[in-house]
Amino acid sequence: MNRVYNFSAGPSQMSEKVLEKAASELLNYKGTGQSVMEMSHRSKEFLEVFESCRSKLIELMNIPSNYKVLFLQGGASLQFSMIPMNLLKKNKKAAVVNTGAWSKKAIKELKKIGDAEVVASSEEDTFSYIPKDYKVPEDIDYFYICENNTIYGTKYHELPDTGDIPLVADLSSCILSEPIDVSKYGVIFAGAQKNLGMAGLTLVIIREDLIEENDALPSMLSYKVQADNDSMFNTPPTYAIYMLGLVLEWIKDEFGSLENLEKVNQKKANMIYDVLDNSEFYRGTVVKEDRSLMNIPFVTISKELDEKFIAEAKEQGMVNLKGHRSVGGMRASVYNAMSVEGVEKLVSFMKDFEERNK
Repeated sequence: MNRVYNFSAGPSQMSEKVLEKAASELLNYKGTGQSVMEMSHRSKEFLEVFESCRSKLIELMNIPSNYKVLFLQGGASLQFSMIPMNLLKKNKKAAVVNTGAWSKKAIKELKKIGDAEVVASSEEDTFSYIPKDYKVPEDIDYFYICENNTIYGTKYHELPDTGDIPLVADLSSCILSEPIDVSKYGVIFAGAQKNLGMAGLTLVIIREDLIEENDALPSMLSYKVQADNDSMFNTPPTYAIYMLGLVLEWIKDEFGSLENLEKVNQKKANMIYDVLDNSEFYRGTVVKEDRSLMNIPFVTISKELDEKFIAEAKEQGMVNLKGHRSVGGMRASVYNAMSVEGVEKLVSFMKDFEERNK
């Protein structure tokens, strides 16, 4: 069986080593005679899976001891509501930088619960850059960003200085791609289906002082309830947690550290950006200083050639290169599991396609 190179923005390509390990344990996990997806979440066997996964994540990301790691459900989109429900307190207001579709959705949900002050936006230029010229308001409960913008291919390379105001960040499409200083954030959240594993799991890393009792909240939407119950107020996404554990194990075995993994990700991204920067046929749609390592949107000299590029790439085993409708063109998502060889194949095709069509 020939596997394709999947450049999808999510759910994304996964490491074959992870998939092979999961396949080998699917019917009989470590001699238990059952699959992880069949186990009780209260069983000794699954609790070992759970603790192993969490411990690996804490070690790999160097998460400080005053943070809670929560394995939740509902996707990153549910966090657009859960965050203001839990974090809007004294001021009943949060500040947001609007950098794309996911920021806009977060703003929409925030406004249903409290006030949203949009301190800056790059919408006037199709979200092709990260705004930097703004002030952090003092009368807010938290400051919100989407750190990597999957659709538009922009990335914060320097975090906003929010002082004592908690920084809340959506890291769905860049988590585990590079080392970060978790202590700079109040809350980090991410959907799993890009760098963490399979869809169905939402990771939340929250500073303990931000977890407060609020009896007015539905229990499932309370960080306090979820933390007090160790992410098991109800049945957690057990198999997705197991898969995250395998992904973390693969990163450790394959790269050793996030510092080493970042170097590989930089290499992959640079290969594509080098083609874009040295071509009159292709054009990247993001300003250079704000480019993402994970999501790289680009266009050719015409929409017709964009469509031809996508179709021919698919014929050569490179799929899901079509860009989002709001940007058009192509988008290569090169998450951790995309190999250097896959990017080399794409770059070779890009050069050949240009020669044949310029």
